[in-house]
Amino acid sequence: MKINRRHALLSLVAAAILAGPANAADTIRVGLPTKTYWPTTIAETAVRQKLFEKEGIQAELTIYRSGAETFEGMAAGAADIILDPPSLVSAGRKKGVMSRIVANAAMGNFGWQLMVPTKSTLDVKDLNGKKVAITAAGSGSDLLALWTIQDKKIDFTRVPVGGGGLVPNLLAGNVEAAVVYSPLSFQISKSGEAKTILDYSTAVPPNLAAGWIVLDKFADAKPQMVQKAVNALYGAVAFMRANRDVTVKLIAELYEMPPEIAGLEYDNTIMKLETSGDMGAANVSAAVQLSLDLAKLGGLKDIVPAEDVISTKFKPVPTKP
Repeated sequence: MKINRRHALLSLVAAAILAGPANAADTIRVGLPTKTYWPTTIAETAVRQKLFEKEGIQAELTIYRSGAETFEGMAAGAADIILDPPSLVSAGRKKGVMSRIVANAAMGNFGWQLMVPTKSTLDVKDLNGKKVAITAAGSGSDLLALWTIQDKKIDFTRVPVGGGGLVPNLLAGNVEAAVVYSPLSFQISKSGEAKTILDYSTAVPPNLAAGWIVLDKFADAKPQMVQKAVNALYGAVAFMRANRDVTVKLIAELYEMPPEIAGLEYDNTIMKLETSGDMGAANVSAAVQLSLDLAKLGGLKDIVPAEDVISTKFKPVPTKP
C-alpha cells in the first residue's frame, strides 16, 4: 500500500508513475479528497485491518488537495475509485467524464461548518462582500459556500486554498471565514481559535452529500474489482463502528490531534456515515436528486437527473476483519 501526498501540479504525473506495472491487475487506486477527512479514516482502516487483502486485492491510497482535484485525478486515469459529491459526477457527465456513484457514503454534511476567528464579530449576513476560503472550485466546500450565498441572499468571494490551507488562511486573516470540514472544525473550535457561525449538518436539508465513484468504463471492465473495493470500504465502516477506541486512536494518529478531538470526530461524523452503501435503497435516489437540486440552487450548471449519476449494480457486502 502506498500513500501519496502531492501538490496540485504534480499529482496526476506522480500518480501515473507510482501506479507502476507491478500487480496493476490486483491493485485498486483509491483517491481521497484531502488528508484530514473521514474518507481517509475509512480507507486507512481498510488497509490496516487488511480488508482489501481479504478481498484478494491491494490498495494504493492517493490523497489530493480537494474533491475537485480528486475527480480530475479519476478523469485522467490516476485513480480507480474516489469519494466526492454527486454534483461533480453530474457536471462531469456533461463534459464527457462518464462516471457514477456506486455506493452511498454520507447522507448529510456532518462536521462541516462555516467558521470565523474567535475574535471576529461577523455573522453569516456580514460576509457579504467578504472573502471565504474553500478547498477548490467544484468541491464539496464550494457547493456549501454556493448554497450559503443563495440561501442567505448574500454574496462573497470564494477563495480556493486547498484542504490544508483552510485553517492557516483563516487564522492568518487572509480570509474572513472558511468552510471547514471535520475533524478540523472540531479541533479549532475546541482550541478556541475559531467559532462556528453556521453548522451545515443541520442547516442544509438531508441529502446524499458524498459517495464512492468510479468511471463507467472501469465498472464495466472490472466489476469484480469495484465490488471487492466497496466490500472492503464498508467493512472498514463496520469495524470502526464496533471499535471506538481503536478508531479514535487512529484518527488522533493520522491527523495529529488530541484523543478528545478524535472522539468528537468519531461521535459526530464516523457514527453518522452510511453503513450499507446500497444505491438501490428506497430513499437514495431522492437524496441524490436533492443534492443535485441544492447544487443547482447554489448556481452550478450542467446538472443531470439523479438516475444518470448513480449505479445500482454494486451492493457492498462488508468484509469482516
